[in-house]
Amino acid sequence: MFTPRPTAGDTAWFVHDRFGMFIHWGLYALPARHEWLMTAEKIDPALYRERYLSRFNPTQYDPRAWARSARAAGMKYAVLTAKHHEGFCLWDSAYTDFKVTNTPWGQDLIVPFVEALRAEGLKVGLYYSLLDWSHPDFTIDVHHPLRDHPDAARLNQGRVMPRYAAYMRHQVAELLTRFAPDILWCDFSYPNRSYNGLPGKGRADWESDQLYAMIRQLSPNIILNNRLDLPNLPADFYTPEQIQLTGWMRVEGEPVVWEACQTFSGSWGYHRDEDSWKNPEQLIMMLINTVANGGNLLMNVGPTALGTFDPRAEQALGVYREWMALHGEAIYGCTQSEFPTPQDCRLTQKGNTVYVHIYAWPFKQLHLPGLAGRVAYARFLHDGSEVPLTSSAWELEYLTVQPDTQLLFLPVRKPAVIVPVVELTLK
Repeated sequence: MFTPRPTAGDTAWFVHDRFGMFIHWGLYALPARHEWLMTAEKIDPALYRERYLSRFNPTQYDPRAWARSARAAGMKYAVLTAKHHEGFCLWDSAYTDFKVTNTPWGQDLIVPFVEALRAEGLKVGLYYSLLDWSHPDFTIDVHHPLRDHPDAARLNQGRVMPRYAAYMRHQVAELLTRFAPDILWCDFSYPNRSYNGLPGKGRADWESDQLYAMIRQLSPNIILNNRLDLPNLPADFYTPEQIQLTGWMRVEGEPVVWEACQTFSGSWGYHRDEDSWKNPEQLIMMLINTVANGGNLLMNVGPTALGTFDPRAEQALGVYREWMALHGEAIYGCTQSEFPTPQDCRLTQKGNTVYVHIYAWPFKQLHLPGLAGRVAYARFLHDGSEVPLTSSAWELEYLTVQPDTQLLFLPVRKPAVIVPVVELTLK
């Protein structure tokens, strides 16, 4: 069990709540084939804007339903893409006309989103892309849709990144002052990714030091992630993406506050035909694995062009809803345990309580190393029933039990939950 290094922002609630919803939503919900569509298919930004801006009309958008779904699934906060790499803004920004108020929908989307989350008692996060493929001052680079244009170098003439960096500061200031989010999730830096003579982008391009100072001035307690490329200004939390860590994340040898961001399928934005959706066991185990290593899980939903969560996303959220209703106390306020992990299990811990998440059912006996004589009482979380710590002598006759090991005596059949959890109250 570790204590992460101190943070400038207020991460106390964050490391307690452990579980949030990521929401990737923008014009890319219309073509419905990945949020990086513009660059993956090398679509000219002007053509992209012409094709989709005039058709964005999410007539079934109900942020209250989104907030209720998140809360029912056990999520305690949500992070919405205010602007993704395409450059389209979900709020009525004063600094661009590439925004939701210039679509048939015609209304700010973030105002009701923030109100809905607050009404459900959820913390608010806003994502802001450092990339903007539609901005006239954003220079063409490795990720830009015009990177293979024969006149890419010429097209970069006249593009002025300091003007773009100022634009970003204006927009981030809008988000902080209008919506007062609890989390700002900036994305992302790539200074070492050059392409055909076109350099990548990092802190010098974003003028990250100025952006960071402004964020801290306007929102001293906000939680800021690690993607501004500022190694000398530690982030509040670090963001491994689409991977499962096997231990507590460390930066320069120190344990840090961290959050794994993951998807239900292989895409962040709504992808109608993508079919690598995770099964219920994967969904629950990803959450447990993350908390057992001291981290948070941010699980993504990509709403449709109409503003709804599609049935596959609703089904996945239902998996969390059912499991968290019975096992939430083994997640909230928990962290990595001080005790060794039993075979085929994961441990989370909260003070004097240890939670044993059983991944593979072991017939009858579960061996808990390091806990001999330490357990006062054991029970299942799903029904509150006692799990015995002792059994008859004949049952123990042929067992080899290490001196420091506590035995749990389980029922022969696995309980009817995806991952059963035994709560251990320590002496």
